[in-house]
Formats: sequence, C-alpha cells, structure tokens
Amino acid sequence: MMSPMTRPEDLLHNRALWDLVNEQFSGSDGLELWRRDDIVWGLFATPESQVQVLGEVAGLDVVELGCGAAHVSAWLARRGARVVAIDQSGAQLATGRAAQAEHGVRFTLLQADAEHVPLAAGCADLVVSEHGAPAWCEPDAWIGEAARILRPGGRLVFLTNSPLSAMCVPAEGGPAGTHLLRGPDDLREVRWPGGGVEHHPGHGEWIRVLGAHGFVVEALLELHAPADHDPARAAADFYGIADLAWARRWPAEDLWTARLDGSTGRAAGPRRA
Repeated sequence: MMSPMTRPEDLLHNRALWDLVNEQFSGSDGLELWRRDDIVWGLFATPESQVQVLGEVAGLDVVELGCGAAHVSAWLARRGARVVAIDQSGAQLATGRAAQAEHGVRFTLLQADAEHVPLAAGCADLVVSEHGAPAWCEPDAWIGEAARILRPGGRLVFLTNSPLSAMCVPAEGGPAGTHLLRGPDDLREVRWPGGGVEHHPGHGEWIRVLGAHGFVVEALLELHAPADHDPARAAADFYGIADLAWARRWPAEDLWTARLDGSTGRAAGPRRA
C-alpha cells in the first residue's frame, strides 16, 4: 500500500514560503547558528548537551531532512559523520553553501522534499529532522522515506510542534493562547492564512505511523522553554508559535527518537540514484 503524499501544489507553496523565510531569517540568523560550537533544539534553544538524543555520530552515515541552512548537518559533520543534507528550498540551500564556504565544512546538499528522497535504500544509519520534515510533509510519506533509507537498526530523531500548541495557535497566526481552538482531527492538515500547509498529528497517530513503517519508539521528550532561556539563542520570537510564558507552562514541541526494527524484514523499496 502506497503512503499518501502531499499535493504537489502544496509542496510548491511551502517551498515558496521557505524561500521567503530564508530572506527574513535564515540568511542572517541561519549563518549565526553555524558559528556556534553546539546545537540547540527548537524555538527555545534546548541544548543537545541537555537532551543527548543524537549520541555518538562519528563514522555514521547521516541524512538530514528539511535541513534549512544546514547548521545541524554542519554540527554532525564536524563530529565525524558523513552527512547528506536535503531541503526543498533552493534559497535555504544557497545559504548553507555560503556557510560551507565561510567555515570550511563540506558535506552534500541536495534539493528535494522529504516525501521524495533522492537516495538509495539502506544508505543511512541516522535520519534527523529539526522541524524540517514533520510539519511540512505528509507523515506517512516522509516517515516511509526515512524507513526506506535507513539500515536495519538505524535511528530517526525528529522535532515537531506539540499537538497542544497546534490546537491553541489562532487561525490568523500568532502565539498559542490558553484555549483549544481546533480538535485532533483538524491537525492532520492545517492551512494557515498567508502561510504554509502543515501536518500536526497527535501522539497516538505518530506512534501508529512510526509502527506501520517498522519503527520502535525509544523516547518522546516534550520540550518546555528552559529555565535559563536565552532569547538571543532562540527563534521563538521570529516564528511566533508560543511565547516564553506559555512554553514554560506547557510543552511547545515534541522531540521523538525511534529505531528501525531490524527484525521486521521490511522490503527495501525502490532504489533512487
């Protein structure tokens, strides 16, 4: 059974949106992220040193889906991983190439969406996505691609908006409030006025999708704003999904880790060059 796919016109719409975001945010702040010694997760800059979800990456083949300006891939490459970074936005990849030239960190950058990954089956030990694929691609489609390119026993680590934050963001945009404005069924496809087309399934649906593609969930970390939150290190003000007070009270984002079960005997799927 084939996974559903996001409509081509929606993928093009999201690509145009992220080209614009690159002009407004990634072109400057994306380069700043390259200059840091560590990486942080999400809107409120939770340090990897705190959550430790990536582990030792030296010698691993890693694919980042929805890499943006690719600062996560740069961090992985500096630690000895062999990295392929993929994004649908040519503008964001151009920012990443400029950062590669500035910092002398080289890895492959490819333009594609996470529902159609132009890599061979079984090529990766680790797949990572920090907001890049989970919200912007149909869950069954991109999780299926992650499973296809991972080797048995490989890991998937991804960050996305919490269902609660998605239920509480007003239709016109702006930070989440204290009232539920949409139900779980409304989160499967959210069309923001003037914005993108997003997908925010609930926890049960994420578990179903991951299990259907052969993943075993290792952990779900519900991220709040850290007590020592530093606004200079975070992107919360730009994206406006939740403010600091809200994110200290409720989880704004979910950080998932899962492993591809090597005993499932899953078919490798079609090879892509």
